[in-house]
Amino acid sequence: MSTMADPPRRLLALCGSLRQQSRSLTLLEAFGHRVPAWATFQIHRGLGDLPLFNPDDEASPAAEVRRLWAAVDQADALIIASPEYAHGVTGTIKNTLDWLVGHPPFAGKPVAVLNPSHRAEHADLALKETLRTMAARLVDGGCLRIPATASELGAAPLAHTLPFSTLIDDVWGALRTALVDTSPRDEQAPASPGQPHPQPQAVAENC
Repeated sequence: MSTMADPPRRLLALCGSLRQQSRSLTLLEAFGHRVPAWATFQIHRGLGDLPLFNPDDEASPAAEVRRLWAAVDQADALIIASPEYAHGVTGTIKNTLDWLVGHPPFAGKPVAVLNPSHRAEHADLALKETLRTMAARLVDGGCLRIPATASELGAAPLAHTLPFSTLIDDVWGALRTALVDTSPRDEQAPASPGQPHPQPQAVAENC
């Protein structure tokens, strides 16, 4: 895939919890301790500052929405970790994705979905279905349960403790494979103003 001369691929992480001690955030921070040489990694901060989604505001979005769009535009792939609340996805991650539904550059992006719970299933399945409907490309082998909620370890020790370290490396490996067929950033045509919203695509179950 990448050679020493290639620019590193940009990975953007989204956390569906706003808690200061969020285990989903701890898991994503652990990923930051195991970033391979071919990648850069950034957790997008400020999802709690996004206004509630209103289609009427898409033509003149708030500054935080524009910042989210710019981060997604620059990313080659995304990693999402989000908890389950009352058998559903969090309002934070749903509102974030609502702002991306009509943002053409999101369609086709490789996305790894991490289930940080040792028991929750409903939100994980619902989140993947939403992403498929948005034409995201779920990463085969990169959508894993990494049960950070069952551990009290901080990000650094989590990143270097089995089985978490192995699972994290597995996701990085799956993302690298998924990006093999992704065109370099400088060959991707930018979305033109007024470009129609991406149409939902039927995506095979792959994680």
